[in-house]
Amino acid sequence: MLGTLRKMRSTLDEHNQVQYQLPIGEQLLDLNPLIGKTLTLTHTGNIFCSHCGKKTKKSYSQGHCFVCMKKLASCDMCIMKPETCHYEQGTCREPEWGQDNCFVPHYVYLSNTSSIKVGITRHTQLPTRWIDQGATQGLPIFKVATRQLSGLVEVELAKLIADKTNWQAMLKANASDIDLKQKATELLPQIENKLHELAMNKGEYSIEKLDEPIQAIHYPVEEFPTKVKSHNFDKEPVVTGVLKGIKGQYLIFDTGVINIRKFTAYEVTAH
Repeated sequence: MLGTLRKMRSTLDEHNQVQYQLPIGEQLLDLNPLIGKTLTLTHTGNIFCSHCGKKTKKSYSQGHCFVCMKKLASCDMCIMKPETCHYEQGTCREPEWGQDNCFVPHYVYLSNTSSIKVGITRHTQLPTRWIDQGATQGLPIFKVATRQLSGLVEVELAKLIADKTNWQAMLKANASDIDLKQKATELLPQIENKLHELAMNKGEYSIEKLDEPIQAIHYPVEEFPTKVKSHNFDKEPVVTGVLKGIKGQYLIFDTGVINIRKFTAYEVTAH
């Protein structure tokens, strides 16, 4: 199987177990049946921009060539920091893309990765966003009108809890369950004044408080590593070993782990 990598596709089955597929070019490799077996991924040395398809010596912004990274709105800093959205200033790189992707409902959520954290995602991306982060629990707490607004709410909560995942801790074990609903009950009164201010500025119905159940997520992992060693296609073209599990966007081998999303657009063979 030969082709360029994309981030792993994931779905939850009826037991809340994640089922993974690895896109390699136009083909999909079912990964769950491979756990416990030897898998080899070999980087050919080629990288093809995930947007324009041109060959590039280096990958920028998870799979783009330099030109596309500089021109695409999806690669702008405001994607990482939505509160810095500059659409209203008329400086969005792609206004139509911004309308389609940023001026749509977003969720603000709590999740349990290595510990509790706050995050945001488009309304169509749950539970995918939680799975990509390796969260074992997720709880949407707000539905808001725009991406920028989700970022502004997240900033306030990030003053109280983490907004980043400790990926090494996440890969060493599953975190103990957290009562995310109770945590939300404790946190939300602390940002109530800011929420009121944002609602006054953005519209009375721009922030909707949710009452949803906690989503549990189980990953196909036979054995967690005691020490996390990362494989890197830029340093070693061949990544091989017994596949011990999959969590987030990481393949866990007995020889180390590899972040598939980091190597989007890298051409590989798999066998």
